[in-house]
Amino acid sequence: MATLVRQVALNLALIAGLGLVPTMGEARAESSKIYDQAQKKWVTYTPERAREFFRRHKRTPDNFRRQIVRFRTAEQPGTIIIDSVRHFLYYVLPDKQAIRYGIGVGREGFGWTGIVKVGRKTEWPRWIPPKEMIERDPKLAKFADGMPGGPDNPLGARALYLFEGKRDTLYRIHGTTEPWSIGLNISSGCIRMHNDDVTDLYGRVEIGAKVIVLFQGASLLKGV
Repeated sequence: MATLVRQVALNLALIAGLGLVPTMGEARAESSKIYDQAQKKWVTYTPERAREFFRRHKRTPDNFRRQIVRFRTAEQPGTIIIDSVRHFLYYVLPDKQAIRYGIGVGREGFGWTGIVKVGRKTEWPRWIPPKEMIERDPKLAKFADGMPGGPDNPLGARALYLFEGKRDTLYRIHGTTEPWSIGLNISSGCIRMHNDDVTDLYGRVEIGAKVIVLFQGASLLKGV
């Protein structure tokens, strides 16, 4: 699954350097950090800290909440750009702006990078665990024929199915039954969002929309 690679001049964190953009390559996701007001310092956002924060506040930290931000990119409005290192998904708007959503990404060994497109999208999707997932967790065998959509379904309220050409990559952008997990490396490679956020994104995204999953150090100032 090869694709044209480009040299790039500056990453999204404004770090000078060059990068390549492979298709469906592997990526190493890193832990997020949040600013702890009590300790007055940045701390690693672990699953334990995430669960405790959500238990206390009934929401995720402010930096993972949906918001419009300034965003420089050569990509066209309507493009989805996923920064899995920082746990953000950007929906590109006109005038150097984007809607930024907090996301959960693949745990170690399940990250990936590449350029794909939205092949289809579904409300309250049916979940069919891949064979490999069932092999890792035999308890999922009871869902081999699929789990109906609904509030208990792991895919949540909406799903965007990512395709490479006409081939389903088996990766999705979807909701979650575990909203506390946003900002973490905890999935099996798919991109998870708050149900409210994925519903908002679902209403904006068109079939065929370009989806870019960045690798660490990538840049979009020249487009890919």
